[in-house]
Amino acid sequence: MGQNVINARERKTGSKGELKSLRKNGGIPAVVYNRHGKVQHIALDAKEFAKAIEGVSESTIIQLLVGNKGRDCLIKDRQLDWMRGNVLHVDFFEIEKGVPIKAKVSIMLIGNPIGVRKGGILENPVHDIEVEALPKDMPVRFEIDIKDLDANKSIHVRDIVLPEGVRLISSPEQAVAMVKFARGEESTEEAAEAEVKTEEAAADKA
Repeated sequence: MGQNVINARERKTGSKGELKSLRKNGGIPAVVYNRHGKVQHIALDAKEFAKAIEGVSESTIIQLLVGNKGRDCLIKDRQLDWMRGNVLHVDFFEIEKGVPIKAKVSIMLIGNPIGVRKGGILENPVHDIEVEALPKDMPVRFEIDIKDLDANKSIHVRDIVLPEGVRLISSPEQAVAMVKFARGEESTEEAAEAEVKTEEAAADKA
């Protein structure tokens, strides 16, 4: 699969009225900055941008074309209008070869846990973790096999096997996936166990 390409044009900083006009005409104001603090103001085509970022996460390196100049970037932030579902502003971070970057990498859970097949409920409290790596080593996502996850068991960030050259930034103690029984089901199970123990004790006395 080829690298995602996003086209842009340079723009002036612009007043609120100019930014509003840009959005009204199908554009999105954006900026691209680097680790040295240099900032360039750009404009995107909203429809083209929406199509170009399908399947793109914060750790996906895209090629940003401003005129004839291309540069590798990460999409660091997107401001959204939740009522209308529109993108209001985009921040790009320009990366440099040989310089480590930090990014949040998405987590994909694979499989149907044993605990769920027993009636438990799967919880996924963490959907991505932050890592540091060279651009060439940055993972697109982490796939975690959870089919052997039993009830009342958890998988933590520390259990994720990181590729060589990738350093963990997030807390290793965060739970990524766990299977729990609903409180009512737990009470029923505990009551059943207590009943069995009572019957066993009565049988021993007899």
